[in-house]
Amino acid sequence: MIHPDREGSAPLASTGIAGLDAILGGGLPAARLYLLDGSPGTGKTTLALQFLLAGVARGEPGLYVTLSENREELNEVAVSHGWTLDGIELFELPSEDADAAREAYTLFHPAEVELQEVIDRMFGAVERSRARLVVLDSLSEMRLLARDPLRFRRQILALKQFFAARGCTVLLLDDKTAPEGDLQLHSLAHGVLQLEHIALEYGAERRRLQVVKLRGRRFLGGYHDFRIRTGGLAVYPRIQRQGGRTTPPSRALPSGSPELDALLGGGLPSGTSFLVTGPAGTGKSVLATQYACAAAARGEKVRFYLFDERLGTFAMRATGLGLDLRAFIADGLLTLCQVEPTEWSPGEFAHDVVRAVQEDGVQMVVIDSINGYLQSMPEERLLPVQVHELLSYLAARGVTSVLTLVQRGIFGSPVDEAADVSYLADSVVLLRYFEVRGSVRQAVSVVKKRSGDHERTIRECRVAKGGLRVGPPLHEFQGVLTGVPNYVGDSEPLMKRADSP
Repeated sequence: MIHPDREGSAPLASTGIAGLDAILGGGLPAARLYLLDGSPGTGKTTLALQFLLAGVARGEPGLYVTLSENREELNEVAVSHGWTLDGIELFELPSEDADAAREAYTLFHPAEVELQEVIDRMFGAVERSRARLVVLDSLSEMRLLARDPLRFRRQILALKQFFAARGCTVLLLDDKTAPEGDLQLHSLAHGVLQLEHIALEYGAERRRLQVVKLRGRRFLGGYHDFRIRTGGLAVYPRIQRQGGRTTPPSRALPSGSPELDALLGGGLPSGTSFLVTGPAGTGKSVLATQYACAAAARGEKVRFYLFDERLGTFAMRATGLGLDLRAFIADGLLTLCQVEPTEWSPGEFAHDVVRAVQEDGVQMVVIDSINGYLQSMPEERLLPVQVHELLSYLAARGVTSVLTLVQRGIFGSPVDEAADVSYLADSVVLLRYFEVRGSVRQAVSVVKKRSGDHERTIRECRVAKGGLRVGPPLHEFQGVLTGVPNYVGDSEPLMKRADSP
């Protein structure tokens, strides 16, 4: 839709892509000329068609001027997305030997027609169609005809003046065929959008876009992931924390274990981030599931992201521990989402979390595990920073975050620096092994809590029916700082072996 520009007098024209409109602050200022820059295959044609179809939906005539593709190819693109080009006028330059009676259209060959003739025919098509939205695909053909940069610049200026006089909103598509460092199109355009295609070493490709320039408008800068799906481009704006939002008052969330709640100083503070870390097999996923079930039992909606386990394995293990998820899932209180490592980008994952919070009213988000998240996207840089942005957003919305982090090695050697996000969490619980006269047991302790006091003791714990069972505090330890404490006290405070599941 078109609505008044809050920052000026010009109305805004929707691009037809909700995520892109959000990045642009509502859409593109109308009656201006824009450059859509990207190498072949990045989605320029699809975006341009969505832009014109959005105009058709609101009653604005659109014109697609193609110098590089024919009508059949554009129709194939439209059909692949379930669209029809009805309402969009398509203009191709006819070849010199075309049969006018048959009204046949063919590809335009730059060597056969002079640039001025191309421009004149294009202007005539715009006059006849009375189009308000125009797409010119692509500038690489005009650049070849112009032969030198000065003539090319003058022709683009002529285009800009022509379209401005008629109040047209124009998208110029370019295939990055300009000489490196040539930014004359960037200087002439009112706004510049860049689309990129990134081939990864393994898995699906990545696509991202950036608004390089938009005169007189505030927009969300930086790179934003997008995906080409059936139905067009889906753009995922990067998370931006909204200023001025008041964080809801915190309350203590019970875990279902009084001993664990006592260890945390009364319970887990709502609206904070909670990290459960430790070596493999110590019960991190079990504890995260326990918190998710406790939240669902209170009537809160939970979204559980699985990066490491398959859905079937996770559900079977939870049922075996007496954590029956089926009723919560059936009531819509718990949603399990298995993340395919090679399919999702960080932006798409963050967008799904934001959508779950804003649209579904999710109050607790569980990510199991952060290691899986980081390792599933190894080519991504600054993933911990993106995790920080996500946790900040969730905290501002009063959403509780539960994360698990696997330490390297059986006995909890330090994690890799790239995966160590413990500094981001508000509370950190450490699960580890300890030795008792040649036997290996498990212990839990709270090593960090920003929002209040907590026990500074070590308690024995064990995975049992109902989740993680926690025993009384233990004091007779040696070698606590080595990472593998050795218990030398009496056996009375220790948990009975019969407590095992």
